[in-house]
Amino acid sequence: MRKTISAALATLLSLAAMAPGPSAIAQERPKQDFDFYVLSLSWSPSWCATHPQGQKTMQCDPSKDFGFIVHGLWPQNESGYPEFCPTRESDRVPDNVGRRYLDIIPSMGLIGHEWRKHGTCSGLKQADYLQTVRNAFNKVTIPPALAKLDQGKSANPGDIEKAFLAANPGMSPKGIAVSCSSKMLEEIRICMTKDLQFRDCTEVDADACPLKSINIPPVR
Repeated sequence: MRKTISAALATLLSLAAMAPGPSAIAQERPKQDFDFYVLSLSWSPSWCATHPQGQKTMQCDPSKDFGFIVHGLWPQNESGYPEFCPTRESDRVPDNVGRRYLDIIPSMGLIGHEWRKHGTCSGLKQADYLQTVRNAFNKVTIPPALAKLDQGKSANPGDIEKAFLAANPGMSPKGIAVSCSSKMLEEIRICMTKDLQFRDCTEVDADACPLKSINIPPVR
C-alpha cells in the first residue's frame, strides 16, 4: 500500500512540475487592460481623394455611395493605447466572417488590419469584437446634413462637432474629436465606455483638428 501511495504522489508531483505557473498562464491570456473605446468614423470621400491607389477598391466605387465608414474601434487608455496584443485567436479574419461587415468597413484588408492591431487588445473573440464594432457604429446617429452629401462644402470643425452632438443625446464636447488631413475632413472620433455608452476622453479630444475651416468632399 505504501509503495502504491508513494508512486501516486510521485506522479502528482511530476504533473505539478509540468503545469504552467501563474506567469505563463497570464502571458497566454489576451490583454484586456484598457479604459474605453474610440470609434473612428472615416469620411470615405476624403480618403479616396487623397489615395489614388484606392480608386479601384470597393470603398471608392461611386456606385456604393460610402460616406462615413468605420475605420476602427480602438481600445484606449486615458493616456496612450495598447496595440497588437497576444491572442489565441487567428490573425486572419475569414471571408465568411469579415464579409458580413463590408457595409460599414468596405475592405477585407482593413477589417483584418483593425482586428490584428486593435481587436486583439479588446479581450474579445474575433466574431464578438466585430459584432461590437457594428453595435458601436449603430449607436451613433450621423447628422442629416452629412448623411447624404451630394455637393462638397467647407465647414468649421467645431460646427461639425456640434452637428454630431445635436444628433446624439448624451454625447459631450469632450467626448468627440473632428480630425483633418490635407485641409479636408478626415475622421470623427467618438469615445465610448466598454458597454458602448458615450463618455469624455481628454487626450482624444485634445487631438482635434486645429483649423478654422476644412473641406468636405461630396459622396459622389
